[in-house]
Amino acid sequence: MRQTVFGLLLAATWLCADSGAGVHWTVPAAWKAEAQRPMRLATYAVAPGAECGVYFFGSGQGGSVDANLDRWIGQFLQADGKPSKAGARIAKRTIHGWPATTVDVSGAYTGMGGPTAQPGPALSGYRMLGAIVEGPQGSIFFKFTGPAKIVAANQAAFDKMLESLEPVR
Repeated sequence: MRQTVFGLLLAATWLCADSGAGVHWTVPAAWKAEAQRPMRLATYAVAPGAECGVYFFGSGQGGSVDANLDRWIGQFLQADGKPSKAGARIAKRTIHGWPATTVDVSGAYTGMGGPTAQPGPALSGYRMLGAIVEGPQGSIFFKFTGPAKIVAANQAAFDKMLESLEPVR
């Protein structure tokens, strides 16, 4: 009986796990995988209006850590007109031997941007938790955006997903 229960738990863990670019991670159980999208390893629906996208562009591709942080932070507008960078929280850490840089920024979210994106109205009261992990095959970008209350309620799950990163075996 114990072995059966252990086997089911192990299988459930692998069913909620994803990988790419030489890295494996465990997805929070409440998050739902969405259909594949261009340039993404994975997309997870967290709640209405909130998603976590995981990106990998190839070894040496995707831009520098600082350029990505600047772009992500620049996707947020502040009501007082001050730059979002002033209130963004950036931290560096190591996850299983890989350098990682995280960012936490809030405000009115203007969206992804880019040469083919159509500008839309800014979504007020949004927040983003992001992480750039310098993995074995290149940088992997985790970008969790949504209404601030939903992101706050799922911050521990996002952090746990980052802590689950390990080399693909």
